[in-house]
Amino acid sequence: MPGLKVLITNNTLGNRAGTELYVRDLATALLDRGHSPVAYSQHQGNVAEDLRKLSIPVISDFSTLTSPPDIIHGHHHLETMTALLQFPRTPALYVCHGWLPWEELPPHFSRIRRYVAVDEACLDRLVVENYIPEEKVELLLNFVDLDRFKRREPLPPKPGRALIFSNNIHEGNVFPTIRRACEKAGIALDIAGLGAGKPASNPENIIGNYDLVFAKGRSALEALAVGCAVINCDLAGLGPMVTTDNIDRLRRLNFGIRAIRDQLTAENLSAEIAKYNAADSAAVCGMIRATAGREKVIDHYLRIYQEIIKDYSESDPACFESELRQAAAYIQQISPDIKKFISGWRAHIHEMEMQKKSRTYLLKRMLLSNRYFSKFYRSIFTRLNEK
Repeated sequence: MPGLKVLITNNTLGNRAGTELYVRDLATALLDRGHSPVAYSQHQGNVAEDLRKLSIPVISDFSTLTSPPDIIHGHHHLETMTALLQFPRTPALYVCHGWLPWEELPPHFSRIRRYVAVDEACLDRLVVENYIPEEKVELLLNFVDLDRFKRREPLPPKPGRALIFSNNIHEGNVFPTIRRACEKAGIALDIAGLGAGKPASNPENIIGNYDLVFAKGRSALEALAVGCAVINCDLAGLGPMVTTDNIDRLRRLNFGIRAIRDQLTAENLSAEIAKYNAADSAAVCGMIRATAGREKVIDHYLRIYQEIIKDYSESDPACFESELRQAAAYIQQISPDIKKFISGWRAHIHEMEMQKKSRTYLLKRMLLSNRYFSKFYRSIFTRLNEK
């Protein structure tokens, strides 16, 4: 297959989390196979730096591209639609990664030839909530880079060390609850994640040091690939200990919103910890490493790219007026949310200003009523206040 120039869009390439890491792993795999990935985001940070260190171009302005890409691999609607309008002869694939985030809203546009959902909730968001034709949608489950996340030594009969692997959990929310459950079971507990102020830039180097991991989504998948026992949970709630009986279902849910429905209490956590089974977790690890590797997903994406490019090249040229109407419909669709956000932000700024003025007024009154405040300064303060 000749090398393809693939433009990958994302809302942010800042913190090492979620779709940012998906972009990194996708781009590095494409580069390794002789393709030319380019990542686009107007918010750049750690992941953008990681990509540049690996010689993958990262841009924030499409005008810097001297030639159009062969295909747009779109994450997040604003960035995807911006790319489509910038390159009017390039077809696209759109990937939905979340049920709730506004950024994941799928745009309707004729040059988006295929849509991908990373789990069943995203599939429903595409087809049921946003009326994307089923024949244009497919389910392509999340993946893990098996070269980075090596299999650990066999688990001990009883867990001795546990890790909370989450960017959302910290001391101010459910961390103490998880700690109580671990203390009851005699398990030492650590945490890694942005929320706790302990970001893990290279989690593959630490996960294998733990027997039990509390995680959701991609983090859960990576811990399973290493061979840890995993309890599916996060700030939103508690799911089950991952076992050979439920792994297929949980993978289709991406260890996400539909999997963590129970209340996260110390009692419920203790019940899941009690299900720890080293042999079963080893079997789960084997299943994940056999089915969830990155290279299989990249193979699938490359087939989709080729199908999209072929389909687009054989179809009638896009009608300029039709695409303008589609773009107008898209702007009309998102404008209420944008206006609502702007209105809310203005209200927030106004409230902050009123609070500031109120505090200043109270401070003035307090000082002016203080009998120790000299007459000289009181007179100056009064004049300033009158002005």
